[in-house]
Parts: sequence; C-alpha cells; structure tokens
Amino acid sequence: MTDVDLEFARVRAVLDRPTLRLMSRPTSATVLAVFRTVFDRDVQYVPADRMHLQVEEHVARLQATGARVPASEQAASEQTDQDARPNGRALCREWVAAQWLVRSNSPDGDEQYSLTSHALEALSLVDALSSDRALISESRLAMIVDAVHRWAARAEPDPDVQIRRIDAQIAELQAERERLEQGAVDTVDDARMRDGYTNISDLIRQLPSDFKRVEEAVATMHRSIVEDFRQEVRSIGEILDDYLVRTDNLMEATPEGRAFEGAFELLRDDALLLRLRDDIATILAHPFADSLGAGERRAFRNTVSILRQGIEDVLAQRRQLTATLRDQIVAHDVVRDRELDAVIRSINRGLATWMDQGSARDRLPLGLLPAAAEVGTLRERFYDPDAESVPPPIEEPDDDVFEDLDVEMLRRHGGPLLTELRAALRFAEADSSVDAFHGLPDEQRRPVELFGLAHLLTGHEDFESAAHVAEHRTVRPDGSPVAFRMPTAALDADPRAGTPDTTNDEHAQEAR
Repeated sequence: MTDVDLEFARVRAVLDRPTLRLMSRPTSATVLAVFRTVFDRDVQYVPADRMHLQVEEHVARLQATGARVPASEQAASEQTDQDARPNGRALCREWVAAQWLVRSNSPDGDEQYSLTSHALEALSLVDALSSDRALISESRLAMIVDAVHRWAARAEPDPDVQIRRIDAQIAELQAERERLEQGAVDTVDDARMRDGYTNISDLIRQLPSDFKRVEEAVATMHRSIVEDFRQEVRSIGEILDDYLVRTDNLMEATPEGRAFEGAFELLRDDALLLRLRDDIATILAHPFADSLGAGERRAFRNTVSILRQGIEDVLAQRRQLTATLRDQIVAHDVVRDRELDAVIRSINRGLATWMDQGSARDRLPLGLLPAAAEVGTLRERFYDPDAESVPPPIEEPDDDVFEDLDVEMLRRHGGPLLTELRAALRFAEADSSVDAFHGLPDEQRRPVELFGLAHLLTGHEDFESAAHVAEHRTVRPDGSPVAFRMPTAALDADPRAGTPDTTNDEHAQEAR
C-alpha cells in the first residue's frame, strides 16, 4: 500500500468514530443542543422516563422554530405527517445504538441514561470552538515551556546536572522573595488572567470524557469476562489471570488509564488538594473573575468535585466487575457441573443409539420432563375468625380535645419571615449577618428563619465560599434555645439583602 492509501484508511477510520459521526450529521446541532440542555455540567445521570419526556419537548420546540431535527426510524415508518411530535423513547434508543448514550441501572434499580465518552468529547470540542480565544497565547506557551522544563529535569540521568537545576531554581525563588520583600509586586491585568483561565478551563473540560473512556473500557472488560464465564471456554483460574493482566494493561498502557492513575494519586494527597482549592479561590478572587458567568465560576470551582466523581464512577465499575468474579467463584459448583455433564453425555449416547437403530421417518414418543401434574381444585380461602367477627364501633372524637388555632399560632409554626429578615439585614447597624440575626426578637429567631437567611445571602461571595462560619442562636416556638453553625457574610456587600424583592415577599405572605 502507498502512503496515500495508508492515510486514507487512517482518516476513514477516524471519521467513522462516533464522535465525528455525531458532529457531521445534518441534525447534529439539534442533538448536541439537547445533550447540553439535558445533561448540565452538574448532571451526569438522568432517569429514563424523564429523559424521554425532555427529548420530546426539546426536539418539538426546535422543530417548531424551523430547525432540522432527527426523526426516529420507527416514527418515519409509522408517521407521514412531518409535524408529528417526535418519539423520545425511539430517539434515545437510536442514540444508544450510535454509542452516544448509555442506558444503565441506578443503585435503586431504575433505568437511567448517561453520555458516552464520544458525546462528551463532541460537547467539549463545541465548547472549545465556541469560545473566543487565540490558539497561540502567552499562558499556553508558558504552560508548554514549564511542562517541558519539568519533565526534562526528571529525565536527566546526571545527578550533578539535576543539582545545578535545583540551585538555579532556588536562586530564582530567592531573588523573587527579596523583590517581594522590597514591595515590588507585579499586578497581572485582566486580559492575561482571562487567557490563563481559558487554558485551564480547556484542560478541565477534557476530564469527564477521559474518565468516561476509562469507565467504558472497564465495562467492556466486564462484559467480556462475564461472557467467558457463561461460555465456560476457559477455567476460572485462567479468567482471573486474564482479568489481572488486562487491568494492569488498562491502567498502564493506555493514556486514559495513566490519567486515571495520576488523578487517583492526586486525590490521595490531602495537602495537594487543599492547595488546589486555595489556588482556585485565589484565581476567582481576581478582578477579572467579575466578567465570568455564574455557570463558569461554579464549573471552575467544582474542579475537585469533577475529579472525585470521575474516579468514583471508574471505581464503581471496577467494584461491579470484582463482585461478578466473586459471585461466580462462590456460586460455581464443580460437582453439579460434573453431574450435569454426565446427564448430557448420557442423552447424547441415547440419541446416537436411536439414530443407529431407526430411520429418518421413524417417530419416537417423548414425554414431558417433568410430567404434568394432575391437581384438583384448591381452596383459595380458609376460615379466618377475624374476618367473621364484627368490627368494633367507631368512637366519636371529643371536640374539646383539640385546641383552638389562631393565625398567630399558625404563623409561629410556619415558614421563614422573609420581610422581617430582609428589613433586619438592610437596616441593622451590625457588621455581619449573624450579628443582625442575633439582634432580632425571640419570635423572629426561630430555627426555620435560618433557611430564609440563607436564601437572602445566596450569591454573596463570603457566604458561598463559607469563608466565615459562626454560631447562630435560635429560639424554638416553645421557647427552648438551640444553636446552629452556618456561614455568615458582611452586610455592606450583599446585593440581595440591600434590594428587597417585595413581590416575592407578598406571595410568600399570602402562601403562609
């Protein structure tokens, strides 16, 4: 084969991958938009019934706007009206066959959907191409140079060269420390910080698809080993040896496996995780972060959670595979298998004898195994003394037992008083929300008021990051005190406390 034939075969194999098949269809925009809407950054699994309804609603809405939407093969064969409502179940079934969705069982036994690594990779590519950024930037080149320098230091076999490298780093850090002691601090502008944040976000965006590929590889190995158990083509010892070898190869010989091992080692280091959280908080504290949306800030802040969730999914697949191996080893009965094999062999010998003695047109009566049991009528109901006795008479309740209820008593046992809380936070002379809360009277410091306080402080940076946690002393309606610990925030920077929403308060008062 010539070079062009090899390149043609390689390109055709790449174009046949589910990722590019998802992006090259005429209805790709609709499918990717549905995936992005249903599977948010914080949603990885969706129940099957809810998924079918959401797919139908989203596809029908896009169809009404004139967008080109996918039509299931079942719908195309059964319906002739182009404006007919799409079948969400049929579409999801086709997307599972196209390797864009995975249908599995939740821990509760309910069916659910999740995106495959191919769909996650396509969504990541769309996000990367939709963002306005330069392909060559200072932060990206600096990241490449730092990575090359770090790995070159690790690859250096000469210890003297390594010592000189470390001495140079120490001298550079010492000079930087002396410069900072003199008060020379270099401020980074918003444009450069935005560029660095974009590069880091690109790397974080690739993590879910990498973890999903490892999870799919473990699931494929699980199906293969289960099939070996059922076929009994090999002994249990050979299957276990193959499982151990394939597990080592999966984690060492593939890029996804090595990434998983690296992330797993990262999560074992608590100090490194704490430093990562602090660095993320420092980046978000820069003034450039004011231009980020709420979703971008939440996704960047949840970097550690993405790592934990991806590793937990891979470990769950490995635990399921290990449980299958354990159940097969425990439930495997050699004696029963030998008895079954002896019975089958005797049946084969009997068939061979019949075939030698008879002809092709002979008929042999065969009875049912086991024979049908002849059972008469069975009683479905037996005598029950309790069913024959008369039920006891219903006692009329005494109306004097119940206390009279008034509006004030219902109000004391109702939901949070948002109007009073908002007024207390807005006009209080205290510096923090906890001090303003303690300044309220006892009837306005019920435990349920903490929910209203958290609602009013939602969106505040100090409250969201839990920078300050204080004890909030509350009083139950019966007068007993109880204390809770929750985050607090300064009152001079809370936009929600300073601008009350009277409409929501009126609706809340009418509901109470």
